Amino acid sequence: MTVGILGLGLIGGSLARAYALEGHTVYAQEADAQMLSFAMLAGAVHGRLDEQHIPQCDLILLAIYPGGSASWMEENAHLVSKTALVLDCCGIKTEICDRCFPLARKYGFTFVGGHPMAGTQFSGFKYSRANLFRGAPMVLVPPVFDDMQLLERVKEALKPCGFGFFSVTTAQEHDKMIAFTSQMPHILSNAYIKSPTALHHKGFSAGSYKDLTRVAWLNAPMWAELFLENRENVLFELDTYIDSLREYRQAIADGDYARLESLLEEGKRRKEEVDG
Repeated sequence: MTVGILGLGLIGGSLARAYALEGHTVYAQEADAQMLSFAMLAGAVHGRLDEQHIPQCDLILLAIYPGGSASWMEENAHLVSKTALVLDCCGIKTEICDRCFPLARKYGFTFVGGHPMAGTQFSGFKYSRANLFRGAPMVLVPPVFDDMQLLERVKEALKPCGFGFFSVTTAQEHDKMIAFTSQMPHILSNAYIKSPTALHHKGFSAGSYKDLTRVAWLNAPMWAELFLENRENVLFELDTYIDSLREYRQAIADGDYARLESLLEEGKRRKEEVDG
């Protein structure tokens, strides 16, 4: 299989390594020429993804920001083979699906939205690894919800990545859920670490501190774009959280033990309810 990859950051780089390790030919396009050269030296990439190689690709994976991925497709859709499968790996689905589904219909190739639920707090090709996706969930947004043949085709194409299981949804539902499960934790972590007390935490912190602050170390340009593209869903989650925080604050300020205990018990029950 010939695979084209747009972007060689953590996700794109890990995809390249996974496919190259399985013996597939990988072409990549990367704005940082030095990074592309390094990926080629590392054996993860066999050449540059350009006008010559795009038509040769059986699979094209888009691994840069949603707006950039959609713009690249609009510029290069006419070069994509009608037998090719194009899959994006962006953190937000509505914009890229709205722009790329029509392109696929116009030029005859197949486009499926995707979001690999894997990553680390680090970014860049140097942190990529072939087993990053091993056992991880993969969310798919197909153009037709119940096309089982297409879903099997996608699963087969992604086999070198080793995903643990697949979820199928719509772009709108994906973005609503991801605001809660991914975007909010990054905002909360990033805001929490700004306390002046954080400068003196050493010797006083353990697992809970590490868990809460791990994703404060983020790729600011990427996350800023994702938050703004998913603005309404993120604002809903932020407002809900702020309202809850006000309740805890008021109970503590009032010295209201009964109310505070009730709020804590409610949160504990909710955790049991949502996670089983």
